[in-house]
Parts: sequence; C-alpha cells; structure tokens
Amino acid sequence: MLFPIAVFLVVYLFIATEWVDKTIAAVIGGGLVVGLHIIGYEEALHAVDLNVLFLLIGMMVVVGTLSETGVFEWLAIKLARAAKGNGLRIAVLFMVLTAVLSAFLDNVTTVILMAPITILLTQLLEIPTAPLLIMEAIFSNIGGTATLVGDPPNILIGSQAHLSFNDFILNLTPPVLISMAVLIGIMVLLFGKRMNTTPETRKRIERSRPEKAIIQPLELRKALVVFGFILAGFFLGRVLNIEPGIIALVGGMVMVAVCKKSLHGALASVEWDTILFFAGLFMMVAALEVHGVFTALGHAILNACHGNLMWTAFAILWVSALASTIVNNIPLVMAMIPLVQGIVPVFAKQMGLEVPAEIHAQIAAPLLWSLALGACLGGNGTLVGASANVVIAQVANRNGCPITFGSFTKYGFPFMIVSLLVSSAYIYLRYFM
Repeated sequence: MLFPIAVFLVVYLFIATEWVDKTIAAVIGGGLVVGLHIIGYEEALHAVDLNVLFLLIGMMVVVGTLSETGVFEWLAIKLARAAKGNGLRIAVLFMVLTAVLSAFLDNVTTVILMAPITILLTQLLEIPTAPLLIMEAIFSNIGGTATLVGDPPNILIGSQAHLSFNDFILNLTPPVLISMAVLIGIMVLLFGKRMNTTPETRKRIERSRPEKAIIQPLELRKALVVFGFILAGFFLGRVLNIEPGIIALVGGMVMVAVCKKSLHGALASVEWDTILFFAGLFMMVAALEVHGVFTALGHAILNACHGNLMWTAFAILWVSALASTIVNNIPLVMAMIPLVQGIVPVFAKQMGLEVPAEIHAQIAAPLLWSLALGACLGGNGTLVGASANVVIAQVANRNGCPITFGSFTKYGFPFMIVSLLVSSAYIYLRYFM
C-alpha cells in the first residue's frame, strides 16, 4: 500500500510546486505505477475513464467550431451592454449562471462553454480574468452538487443507494443555495473594487454593435442546430442509457462535417495536454484503489468515531472533501458507498430501528448526503480536485492569463472550507438537532 502512495505523493508534489508541467508529472506517474508493476497494464487502461476524455475532446471541438463563427464575441458584447459595463454585476451573473448550468449539464461542459465568453468579457471590460475563471470553476462544482446528474459522485450514490432525482433536489439544493449566497457575498467583498470599469470602457461598450461580431452566419446556424441536439442528448442520456462522452464526441464530429470545417483544424482546438493529464491521473488513482487505500481510509473514519452517528456523518463529510482535493472523487466514492451501506445495519441495531423507512431517514440519509456534499464540494480545494478546475486552468493558460496550483488554491481552499461549514450546519440542523 505504501509504494503507490509514495509515487502519488511525489507526483503530487511536482504538480503542486510546478517544478515541471503538471501533464508531464501525471504521465510519468501513470507510467511509473505500470512500469513498476504497482498496477497491471490492463487494469491501468481500464481505469482511464474514456467517458471523461471523450466528453472533453468532443466539447472542445464543439467550442472551437462555434468560436470561429464569432458567437462568443456576440454574446460577450450583448451581456456587457445588458449590464451597462458593470463588472461586478457581470461577475455575479456569471457565477449564478455557471452554477445553474452545472446542475443540469456536467461541470466540464459548463466551464468549456463559459470560459471563452468570460475571457472576452473581461477583455472588453478591462477587469481581471484569472480570478473570475477560478470562481467559475468553483461555482460549477457547487452547482453540480445540487442534482443527481450534476456531478459523477452523485450519479454513483444515486445508482447504488436507489435515490431519485427529486431526492437529490430536496436534500442537496438547500445547502448548495446557502453556500452560493455566502460565497457570492465573500466574492463581492474580495473583488468589488477590482471589478470597477472606467467611464471610457462603459462608453465604448454602449457604442459597440454586437451583430458585427458574427462573421460566419450560415455556419453559426448549422452549428447551433447540432449544438441543440447535443444538449438534448445530455438531458436525455440517462433515459436512453447513452454516456455524455459519446454524445459529445459524435456531436462534435457531426458539427465539423455539417459546417464543412477541417478536421485537422478542429482537433487543433483540443487541449491535448489536459487529456494526457487526466489519463495519467486516472492510472495513479487506480493504483491507490487497487491497493485498498480508499477502503482503509473508510475503515479509519468508522473506527475513529466509536459508534457515534453524528460524528461519523461529519467525518465522512470532511474526510471525503479533504481527500477529494488530492485524488479523483469517483474512486473515492466508489469505495465509500459500500462502507456506508455496511455500517447502516450496525447503527440500526444500536438504535433499535427495524422499519426500513426509519432506518433510511435517520441513518442512511445523513451518511449518504454527507458523502455527496463532501466528495463534490471537496473538488474546490485545489487545482487537481475536479476536472472543471484543470480544464479552466488550461484554457486560461492558452489565453495568456495563467492559473497556477497556488493561485487556484488561494481562492478554492477557503471557499471549500466555507461551503463545508455550511454543509456541516445543514447536516446537524436537518438530521441531528
């Protein structure tokens, strides 16, 4: 068990300190766990989540194709005019919009769509770009926590525990909304003065003509039709049992064909370093999973709480969140769900409960919702805590406004702590008071 942990920690140190590019570190780490036989080659390949990679590639192709039409410039100018050049108003609007979209689309899709508009808007308004992009990643993770389909850990929990879409809405939306309100207030205090725009900038925006931004109107109409089908596929994917990665990848190729774009040019818009980063990271995390690291972590939580249900719920919330800042939350949740389900009968016997509905309401519910909140919100803690963080950092770097591990963590970790405090209070008030 110690060997895969050592490899992961060394690679993580290189990523955090940025002594080498994070993609190089992750790929070397993935190669090491296979080359040193910490994990079998077949197991390592199986651990690479093609659904995530296909989703990234497909949506990057879609955004690259749409960007050539000028639609993002049009949207940026329209929004800037609607806000009358008020940078703070735009920032708050974008955070709310990002969170809402992430509740129904996945986080990666949301930030890929929002990032180019945000970059253009900040250039128009002459306000800082990197802090707003970091906030978008944070709010995408918060918004995705609210629903069954918003974040992969919720999908796993819903499937294994037989929870419905409405169960997630009723139980997770309240802490998410409260966290959003608190964090928007903090964001206004932190960035209020930095979002001020000059009178000259506001006048320039008032004189701008959004329609001039559309340089390929015919291609735009075709692309929007295909994009509509892609979004419909995302919403209907669970009903049709089709993974979003396949929908995005096929949709991207259809858009390239319909708009008669060069495939070479379309693939050039893909952030291939991001794809390789995730491939290496998946392999390293799989090595931890195979050697029982996550299972051992779960047992340590249960033993430390000595049979106290409330402290067990709090421990699951905080430990899963802190673990999610450094490892992918999907394998973490996969290991934790059976542990949570296994201790429910123990607490039921201890509390003298026999009716299934009572057992679920008093024992299973607080533990499962604590796991969901911790795993999803913990992704905000560091740059590698969630896929959306990595993607938005790569987009920012390509556009000349670098987001480093340190700069993301400076905002992400405190915001994560605040949201976890809100979640702790919610869990206590709803289930234990």
